[in-house]
Amino acid sequence: MTRGRTNRLLTTWVDADGRSRSPDEVAVEEPLEIRLDGHLVGTTMRTPGHDFELAAGFCHTEGLLGDAPVRSAKYCRGDGPGAVVESEFNVVTVSTGGLAPVPEARLGVTSSACGMCGTTAVDELRARIHPLPVGEPIPDEVLLAAPADLLGDTPIFAATGAVHAAALFTPTGEAVVVREDVGRHNAVDKVVGNQLLAGELPRHGFGLAVSGRVGFEIVQKAWAAGITTVVAKGAPTSLAVEAARMARITLVGWASSAGGRAYD
Repeated sequence: MTRGRTNRLLTTWVDADGRSRSPDEVAVEEPLEIRLDGHLVGTTMRTPGHDFELAAGFCHTEGLLGDAPVRSAKYCRGDGPGAVVESEFNVVTVSTGGLAPVPEARLGVTSSACGMCGTTAVDELRARIHPLPVGEPIPDEVLLAAPADLLGDTPIFAATGAVHAAALFTPTGEAVVVREDVGRHNAVDKVVGNQLLAGELPRHGFGLAVSGRVGFEIVQKAWAAGITTVVAKGAPTSLAVEAARMARITLVGWASSAGGRAYD
């Protein structure tokens, strides 16, 4: 189901000619409660749309599934008729038929600014995910062009200027899937969830392009998906660089037609 991702609001515009009243498009931000086999695992602030991908991707990248396959993802019905409508489609449960380990709930709401920062230490990440295989590198010209080519014409950002984007791309630069969200980590989870539900993970040899900076959680999610290259318009954090080196992920920041920086 596709929900409204922007709202049209009447706003005051200020320019050299003074003030005027005119409508403006604003990105929608709403909470999504994610459950795994009926257990609450977290609540994140997101842009509605591709909610099943987001929930499945979150469970995968956070290591909650173990080796269990996802059997289904659906909006929770709750109790009584009309419960889905009453919850405004903001609760999704991912089902493995009880095969996944019983998860611990993440208390509190994850903001759209960052992922579950600090909940998974680098040592814990190393313990549950092996370093990725080293393959043929993606050509520099493909990496430097990827953010602009794949993320430069995303519709919600074009309308609102208020969301992030992530794209999975082939070694030759073709987009596999592109997703937008108010949270950069959510955009990545939607990409990963799309590939998980399609049975395409891991994605060795493919690249992930992201808007903005690269925090630790972005590298963590790419690593969990088996994506061997991450390229961004902005810069990485020190913990992101450390995680990328452990994972054997090629990490490129400040990517543009003018150049970029590889953190190897």
